[in-house]
Amino acid sequence: MTRTVADLMRRNLLDVFNEPDTERRNAAIAETYAEDVVWHEPDRVNRGRKAFAERATELLAETPGWVFRPDGPVSALDDLGFLYGPAGEPPVVTGMDIAHCKDGVIVELYTLITEAPRPS
Repeated sequence: MTRTVADLMRRNLLDVFNEPDTERRNAAIAETYAEDVVWHEPDRVNRGRKAFAERATELLAETPGWVFRPDGPVSALDDLGFLYGPAGEPPVVTGMDIAHCKDGVIVELYTLITEAPRPS
């Protein structure tokens, strides 16, 4: 089954980063990302599906109770897609994911944080 860039972007946000169950999250990662995926975060670069899965698990543990939501539809141009988040309640943090997709999987992901949480 060939996935569109929009499908991959939604899966990235909703099926990976909103999935608390490790087994289901790892299955979504295997279906959504290339084996040699590169994920760029503001403070690190994760290379490969295994490192991606480990970092996603770490991130979910660091942010218990967070729910990631898209702020509008996925935008796509050829093999690139981007998605803003979150929508709804006032966010703790906002950001954008930009993905380079090839052959029905994400091969490179950039996560940009546009607003960091402010200390109380």
